Amino acid sequence: MKAANEFSQTNRFAQCIEVSKRVRWDIENDVIRGRTFDFSQKFLPDSISKVDQLEFLNDEEKVLLSQVQGRTYANMFGFVERFITAKILEISRDYWLGDQVALESLVRFSDEELKHQELFRRIEEMMSAGMPEGYRFLPQPNEIAAVVLGKSTWAVLALTFAIELFTQEHYKRSIEPEENLSALFKDLFLYHWKEETTHALMDEIEWPREDGKLTSDKRDRAVDELIELVSAVDGLLKEQSVADADYFLRLCKRSFSEEEIEAIKAGILKAYRWQYIFSGVSHRRFTTLLDKMTTAAQRQRISDALVQIS
Repeated sequence: MKAANEFSQTNRFAQCIEVSKRVRWDIENDVIRGRTFDFSQKFLPDSISKVDQLEFLNDEEKVLLSQVQGRTYANMFGFVERFITAKILEISRDYWLGDQVALESLVRFSDEELKHQELFRRIEEMMSAGMPEGYRFLPQPNEIAAVVLGKSTWAVLALTFAIELFTQEHYKRSIEPEENLSALFKDLFLYHWKEETTHALMDEIEWPREDGKLTSDKRDRAVDELIELVSAVDGLLKEQSVADADYFLRLCKRSFSEEEIEAIKAGILKAYRWQYIFSGVSHRRFTTLLDKMTTAAQRQRISDALVQIS
């Protein structure tokens, strides 16, 4: 007979399946619906883009910078879902001849992430058609995914959980309540959020399950690998923030002082670090789970690494 915790786990997976079926959507019929982006409106709210902190920018420039960041924001999700899909498919192997409810839930997870990749490819095509040439998204999805997947499953699930959490946090706290955004961009992340809610729930099952397989030494190494992944993400953000700043400056209709240019570059990097690192690893659900699986010394190593990039 199944132990009580196994029944509980199966029930949690069953709930994810129920939600997945209920919120299922189609890219063209539900999200895009024949619309285009409204380039007179911001894409990201100020609470995510932080453009309001660049007080020397005028309103038109703040709208433009939010759109540049919004384009990268969409592309960033498209590329991280490449390694997330691969890892979830790998994990599903544990259930092939076991819990079929869990297997279906993880297969749905993977299917939804594949659809999201297609969605963000479609969105990039639409943004490219509506914005001037010169934008570059630097990360190469397959190359980055190969590096990430070379790390331990524990570290990859930790990073994935942080991503799934900030996806929800950004939408519910910032995008949903903001009225003055491009309607299509806002709906893009409404529908993305709908399917991501169950993904974080599955991460909360699978990360501790993976932790239970590790010896103390392997867990200690996994903590170091998580730090390495976060550092690698920061390296990507540094490069992309420079590319986005250069693109924004080329599109502006006036010149800026050297101090203002440096402020723009620093402001974009600060925003990206908050968006893709700190809003995830500081989330209560992430820290609560991390605290249960790691020692004080291990958490201090993570904290010290985060201080280095703050």
